[in-house]
Amino acid sequence: MELVTPNLGLVVWTTISFVILLFLLGKFAWKPILGALNDRERFIEDSLSKAEAAKDEMARLTNENESLLKQARAERDHILSDARKVKEQMIADAKELAHKEGARMIELARVEINNQKSIAMADVKNQVATLSLQIAEKVLRKQFEDHQKQDELVSQLLKEVKL
Repeated sequence: MELVTPNLGLVVWTTISFVILLFLLGKFAWKPILGALNDRERFIEDSLSKAEAAKDEMARLTNENESLLKQARAERDHILSDARKVKEQMIADAKELAHKEGARMIELARVEINNQKSIAMADVKNQVATLSLQIAEKVLRKQFEDHQKQDELVSQLLKEVKL
């Protein structure tokens, strides 16, 4: 039972040991531990504030990106609309030019056909006239080979001519 009942010397020495231990811990251990805990707390607070700032910046950038995306889509739609209008205008101009060119070529072909037709008709007339003269010449030669037929023709012509 001696261990359970405290002795005055034991109490004094235990108290002195405890006070020395508290003094040593306070001097060498608690200040660095508390300083480290305070530093850690400040670091965590700074990290949280930086994370909050980064979150706010990310939200701002997201909103800005959405705005830019909307602008880009609107600009793309405008450019596509302009491109369609330009394409339609180019097609219309090309069709009009093709129609004009086609009409001009048809008119040139018509004029050329008429010119060729006139030339061909003149050539046919010349050939018919030449053939007619050749036939007439051959017929007249044949008729005038005989002198008696020549005399009859002259007398007949004289009878027809009335003075």
